[in-house]
Amino acid sequence: MPTLYLVPDYIREAYLVKEWRNAAGILATACPVEWMHILEVLESFRLLRSDIEAPGKNRSPISQQIDNAFHRRGWAEKKFSTSIKLDDEEYESPTHSVDCFKGRVALEIEWNNKDPFFDRDLNNFRLLFELRAIDVGVIITRSSQLQKIFNNLGKGPSYGTSTTHHAKLWPRLDGGGGGGCPVLTFAMTPHLYVDDA
Repeated sequence: MPTLYLVPDYIREAYLVKEWRNAAGILATACPVEWMHILEVLESFRLLRSDIEAPGKNRSPISQQIDNAFHRRGWAEKKFSTSIKLDDEEYESPTHSVDCFKGRVALEIEWNNKDPFFDRDLNNFRLLFELRAIDVGVIITRSSQLQKIFNNLGKGPSYGTSTTHHAKLWPRLDGGGGGGCPVLTFAMTPHLYVDDA
């Protein structure tokens, strides 16, 4: 039975939520502190017009805002050092860095990257799950519904259809992109938008 009912109503009103392999149930029961942190960060987040209109940089103010909220709660960027040993030969097999990691939860923030970043994230979750490094993966992204806001602000071309949004993520999730790793995704909706101009 799906465990999305464990996601509070106030979160489901502000985000489109999708899970793979009962990820919400695993977070709520096996990782309760991390689950509480995720809910706190999601509840307090607001999508500010000033952040959308900020000049492009390596990392957007939106991603930084979410990153910082998790880091204040003890989460950290993490790169795992992994290798494969075959008889006497050892082969390095490092994973890609995870944006935020705590306990046994890996969390990625994909605000406006090229959509193949979702493949990278899901593959990384799958590998880390198979290596018993994590119990669940989480992706925070944006919903396709925000495109109207971007268009109205004259920023539409910066947020094209081939960038990271839920309509690019969910088919990958349904297609088994994360393998056996439970994955929970949150996509920001217009409900979170604040015109602070």
